[in-house]
This record gives sequence, structure tokens and C-alpha cells, in this order.
Amino acid sequence: MTPDASTSSQSYVADPRNNRVHIYVNGQFCKRDEAKVSIFDAGFVLGDGVWEGLRLINGKLLALDDHMDRLYEGANAIQLDIGMDRETLIREIRRTLDHHGMTDGVHIRLMITRGLKSTVNQDPRFITGGPTVVIVAEYKQPNPELKARGLKLMTSTIRCSTPDVFDLRLNSHSRLNFIQALIQAINMGADEALMLDDRGFVASCNSTNFFVFRGDELWTSSGACCFNGITRKTVIRLWREAGFTVREGDFTLAETYAADEAFVTGTLGGITPVSMIDGRPVGQGLPGAMTTRLMDLYDAYLAA
Repeated sequence: MTPDASTSSQSYVADPRNNRVHIYVNGQFCKRDEAKVSIFDAGFVLGDGVWEGLRLINGKLLALDDHMDRLYEGANAIQLDIGMDRETLIREIRRTLDHHGMTDGVHIRLMITRGLKSTVNQDPRFITGGPTVVIVAEYKQPNPELKARGLKLMTSTIRCSTPDVFDLRLNSHSRLNFIQALIQAINMGADEALMLDDRGFVASCNSTNFFVFRGDELWTSSGACCFNGITRKTVIRLWREAGFTVREGDFTLAETYAADEAFVTGTLGGITPVSMIDGRPVGQGLPGAMTTRLMDLYDAYLAA
């Protein structure tokens, strides 16, 4: 039986318009079921590439500069030549949106790989041409039922990597360890995996960043072993600007169990409450007052 994806932190409201969207592949638009990348593409061979997820809200690409900074920094880290400067790439994103007449409620997945190889191996010296650039724009709204009931998390045995092993600030196509962690969580009846760092401190979830409230103090990891989340950064800023304390540092699973509230952040879902961790209810087991207040601040940020 296929597992139910409606409880995923990345779940969204189904929209039939997505059946008709065209996919941007290297400057050309293809029907959804006709878009193709070669089996010799470096991204398919070994996940050699970087990506970004963006949202279009009321005609505006949310936190566009932050996303472009992260994309080009990641490409530079692996010496991947995107083949376009920032302004040109942004024009191609907007061309994709204009092609569909999209103005609101859209999630964009921008994927760039090192390109076509002469044979299937790891060595980037076997690249035969330029990069592969794919833009997938779909109508996606976060699942409201999930925000109402909250996510169930399970602590995975698989740890987040340290920067000397693999720096999670790099938005890489290679995410097998996070998929393994998520499979563990799903098999235990949870929605998402909570992951620790190499020392046993709380680090991240498998696809989102993790926060807890202790009173009105907002706690999150030091950032050393979690995703370089743009929504994470925005949430931290909003709570501080509201006059509250944010603690970025090490905290344990035991301290997490004692939290009053918890939530995760990501580009698509924004802020999603957490109702249960390892079979234990968080606080009252429902989205709490502090999380709701922060969600209101985030909604106001989106509206602005």
C-alpha cells in the first residue's frame, strides 16, 4: 500500500491546473509528461547539482535575493558554472511564470546540475557541455489540515552531518541520508524525522528546520548542522523584532520533551506546528499560543 503523503510536512492542496503546466528545460518549455533529462546527466548519475525552492505570493517572489545568494554560493562551492548571471536566471524564472500566467499561490523548484557526461561516473571532468537548468512552477498551497493538527515527529538514528563531512548550507541534490531518516519516521507512524547532530544535540528535521518554545523564548539549533533555511532566518528575525528572546545554540532531546510548543519551518509550509515527538504530546498536543502568534507575524510578513 502506498503511504499517505497528506501528512507530510511538504503536503499541499491538490490543484488540477498542475496537470497542464509546462516544464522549463534548458530554455524550452515541455509538457509535464514529456519533460526529460538524459540518464547521462550528472544530476541523475550522482546527484551532482544544486536547487532552490521559491514561492510566488501576490506577484512577488518571496525572499528572492536570499534564494539567489544561496544558490550561487552553493554552485560556487562545488565549482558548478550555472551558465547565467543572477539577472538572466531571474528573467528565466519570471518567463516561466509568465508562460503560465501565474501570479499567486505558486511554488517554484529550480534545479541545476553539472550537465551531460560522456559516461556514468563521479568525475566532473567527464562533463561534455553546459549545465542542465530545470524550472518547475506549480500551483501549491500548504495543507491547512496539517497546520491545524500539527506534525508527528520521530527522532531518527541517522544524524545530521557536520560541516567537515557535508555542509548542510549547500542545497545539494544529494539527500539520501535525509530520505533514510524520513523512511524511519514513516515506518514508525510519524510524519517527519527529528535529527540530532554528531554530539546528540537537536539539529534539524529531514526536510525542515526545527524550533521549540520554552515559555515565550524561542529555541533553535546553533545552525552548525542544520539547513541554511531562509524561512528559519525570517522567523528568528520576526520574533526578535517583536521584542522576544531567541536562543540559537545546543539543546538536548530531554529539553525538547519539556518544551511548551514546537514547530518546523520551510519554504512551502512556512510555519507548521508540531503536536507530538516520539509518541509524547508537545505541550497540550495542539498548536499553541506562541506558535500561533508567530504564525500571525509570518502571515503579516507575507502580506507585506
